[in-house]
Amino acid sequence: MKKLVSLLAILAVAATLVAGCGGQKAAAPAPAAEKKSIKVGVTAGPHAEIMETVKKLAAKDGLDIQIVEFSDYMTPNIALSQGDIDANSYQHQPFLDNQLKDRKYDIVAIGKTVIFPMGIYAKKVKNIAEVKTGATVAIPNDPSNGGRALLLLEKAALIKLKPDAGIKATVADITANPKNIKIKEIDAAQIPRSLDDVDIAAINTNYAIPAGLVPTKDALVIENADSPYANLIAVRTKDKDDPVFQKLLKAYRSPEVKQWIEEKYKGTFVPTW
Repeated sequence: MKKLVSLLAILAVAATLVAGCGGQKAAAPAPAAEKKSIKVGVTAGPHAEIMETVKKLAAKDGLDIQIVEFSDYMTPNIALSQGDIDANSYQHQPFLDNQLKDRKYDIVAIGKTVIFPMGIYAKKVKNIAEVKTGATVAIPNDPSNGGRALLLLEKAALIKLKPDAGIKATVADITANPKNIKIKEIDAAQIPRSLDDVDIAAINTNYAIPAGLVPTKDALVIENADSPYANLIAVRTKDKDDPVFQKLLKAYRSPEVKQWIEEKYKGTFVPTW
């Protein structure tokens, strides 16, 4: 009898151990900790200046933004795609669309920021009507900003484009050129330096300001505030729902940043919120 009792006790203990090991569900893994620091790529000038203000506001929400400046339009998307930065803020949707088509980046926009209107500038003339026959015109050599510049030249009545050319317009889409202007395609960042060598030039605002140009004062022709070329914040597609980037967007599209932009740039840049 004592042996039977001992055996039953051993079996009971064994059953308890088995239940403890296999009868209960394993605890769910702890969720990954939310990022507290991100690297955001910007182009030098206004994009960098605005992000400095965003950085200060985001810090109050527990997010540290490390700003990485670039001097051209191509590298920020390369850096984002390769994981060297976590987001970038410098481009508009037509530019991004072209990059996605040509380079197959897995990048997506998560929100709009500001509109930087493109303008036509000159040192040799004071009015767009003074542009002479055979004048040389500099425009950006990347497809999306080149098309944007051509639309602006059409607005200035210097050329006429095919009706369906739209934002993808190229020089080949010009159907009328009454003053026989010569179009010179140059890297966007270099165009301000070319003003002494050309008659007029289409310059992006974020390159015009560092060159000492005031768009609302110096541009002969300027895009309207309802331009489709709103800038945006882009991230890798796999990160688009990460809460940390909602914090970034919340800080950027805040009333405080909007007020700062309006006071700093006097309406030259237009917030989209």
